[in-house]
Amino acid sequence: MKRLRFILIGGFLGAGKTTAMARLARHYMERGQRVGLVTNDQAQDLVDTNSLRAQGFHTEEVAGACFCCRFDDLVGKVSLLQGGERPDVIIAEPVGSCTDLVATVVQPLRDLYGDRFEVAPYPVLFKPSQGLRILRNETGTGFSPKAAYIFRKQLEEADAILINRIDEMSPAELTELAALTAKEYPNTPVLQMSAKTGQGFEGLTELLDQKGAFGRKILDIDYDVYAEGEAEMGWLNAAAQVTAPRPFDLDGMLMKLVGRLREGFGKLGLEPGHLKVIGLREGSFGVANLVSSNMQPELSLPSRGQVAEAEVIVNARVAADPAMIEQQVRQALTTVSQEFGAKVEVRSLQSFRPGRPTPTHRYAMAK
Repeated sequence: MKRLRFILIGGFLGAGKTTAMARLARHYMERGQRVGLVTNDQAQDLVDTNSLRAQGFHTEEVAGACFCCRFDDLVGKVSLLQGGERPDVIIAEPVGSCTDLVATVVQPLRDLYGDRFEVAPYPVLFKPSQGLRILRNETGTGFSPKAAYIFRKQLEEADAILINRIDEMSPAELTELAALTAKEYPNTPVLQMSAKTGQGFEGLTELLDQKGAFGRKILDIDYDVYAEGEAEMGWLNAAAQVTAPRPFDLDGMLMKLVGRLREGFGKLGLEPGHLKVIGLREGSFGVANLVSSNMQPELSLPSRGQVAEAEVIVNARVAADPAMIEQQVRQALTTVSQEFGAKVEVRSLQSFRPGRPTPTHRYAMAK
């Protein structure tokens, strides 16, 4: 039986993993291959899952913890995709605050399911907006040294580091970032690309087509520091229904909502790891997001729709107490809805700090 090609795409919150997944999926589909996607989050109501499904991709979701702690669920979701769409390629996106994925996901897949899966090289997307400040060792990056520890460990275990979002960077910033990355990780290939525009994307596809001794970098990692760094991120997933007596601009509302959240967190001195908002209504959807405090909100997937009713899902990952995040999200939903002459009903909301990672498997040595 032909083995399924398994691709794991790592990277910090807001690095652009979901955009890369979608572009990769289209790439393989254009080659005549069937593709299945698996998303991952600490909670349900994930913007990424809804966005990818709305784009027509066959997508399953592992919720409740990272792939490392839900390894059996990951294998089970892949089996669901195999039983339905029978994909040739699986692309999986782990939680952006997780690391140690080679020892806890890649190696177990190779060892325990080597007859089913052919695991591709493991790339990690580099997030420039906060990564540059971390590699410069600047103070005031918005994240503590423990959270920066996770960021660095993600890069350390990569088979290749992909500096993403190069379309958002000046030539001088890109030159500096490439030099810093090469200095910090001299034995790891560094590629440059934009998952959004496609610039340099062939470097990623060529990497993923390679076969050989990849996924073998077992980290020397302190799980106490890792757990504490991850727990500093407040997590919120919310689903709300927005209704109005007359149609309103869905994209305008999503952008206004992200902008209001950016403003609110900024006044409190809180750093967003990533904010994502999706609006869904009768086959129409739009996505707006914010990847750091020093960036502007972006309408990443426009709906171009006028609607009188929409489901709005908010995912907020912020270095803050979850109660503060919830307060800001509820306030922004109410205020922005009123500005568009609409009413909002929050139907579900989860806000918390991630628990300590407890991997199902952890390999001390590569096989």
